[in-house]
Amino acid sequence: MIADRGMELPMSMRELRRPPRLRSGDTVALVAPAGPVPEDLLDAGLAHLRAWGLDVRVGKHVRDRHPRLGYLAGTDAERAADLQEAWCDPDVTAVFCARGGYGSMRVLDHLDWGEMAAAGPKVFVGSSDITALHEAVATQLGLVTVFGPMVATEAFVQDPAAREHLRRTLFQPESVTILTRSSADALVRGRARGTTYGGNLSIVAASLGAPDAPTPPERGIALLEDVTESPYQLDRFVTQLLRAGWFDHAVGIALGSWTECGPLEEVRAVMSDLLGGLGVPVLWELGFGHCTAQRTIPLGVAAELDTDAQRLSVLQPALL
Repeated sequence: MIADRGMELPMSMRELRRPPRLRSGDTVALVAPAGPVPEDLLDAGLAHLRAWGLDVRVGKHVRDRHPRLGYLAGTDAERAADLQEAWCDPDVTAVFCARGGYGSMRVLDHLDWGEMAAAGPKVFVGSSDITALHEAVATQLGLVTVFGPMVATEAFVQDPAAREHLRRTLFQPESVTILTRSSADALVRGRARGTTYGGNLSIVAASLGAPDAPTPPERGIALLEDVTESPYQLDRFVTQLLRAGWFDHAVGIALGSWTECGPLEEVRAVMSDLLGGLGVPVLWELGFGHCTAQRTIPLGVAAELDTDAQRLSVLQPALL
C-alpha cells in the first residue's frame, strides 16, 4: 500500500513559536517533574551541560524524594514550584528535565500557566513521561518543544551519540533536520507533510479526556514510542487513541523504539494491524525514544515523512 498525503504546508503548521537556540554562556535550569533522580547520573549529566558552556541552575527539589510515594521526586507542589520558578526566571533560556519515570501529569494543575506565558518563550527538553508537559507547553504556551534524552539518565550520560544529537539540536538546529535510522522501514509506504505531535504512547493515551487535553494538529505527523509495555497493552493504548479520534487528522505516523515491550515482531504486528488501514504512510523504528543513539526530535514543527527514504525531514530548524 502506498499513501501520499497532502504535500502543501498549511498555515496551521506555523502557529507554534520556536524558542531561540542555545549559545555558550546561556543560563539554563534543571528540574525533576517526575521520578526520583539518581545522584551519580545527575552529577555526571550536569558536568556535560557545563562542558557545553552552559551555566546550570538546579531546582531546589531535584534531589528530593516524596515522603510517602517513592516513585516521585518530591511532592507535587515542590516539583511544580521548581518548574514554575525556572520558567519564570528571566535569566533562564532553557529548562531541562532530569528524568522521566512517572509524575509529570500530577504537576500540571499546580502550575500558573498565565505567569509562565508572561515569562516568554524558553527551550523545553525531556522525553518519556515528560510527554505530559510537552503537550501542556504546546497547548498553554504555544511553543515548539524538544523531545530528547534527559540529563540524569544513561541515555544522556553514557550514550555519546544521543548526547551529541541533542547538543546539535539545541545549538545548531539546522544541522539535524534529517532524522533517519538504518533499521527504519515502511509499514505503509508513502510521503506526507504535517506538524509533528505525540511522544510517549502510554502518556498520550492517559491524557485523553482531560479538560485541557491537547487537540492534534489539523494535519499532523504522529510520533509514538514506549518502554516496558507488553504488546497487548500497546494494543489497548493505540485502540484507545483510534476510538478517541487522535489519528483522525494525521497524514503520517512515525514510530520510535519499543524497548522491553516484548518481541519486536509482535509489537510490529500490533502496529501494522491497528494503523495499517488508516491510509497514511507509517514508518517503523525511526530511532527516537528509549533506545541507543536516541534521536532528538522536535514537537510542533513542520516536517515531511518519507518512508522510502527512511526519514523524517524537519522543514524548518526546531529553534530560531
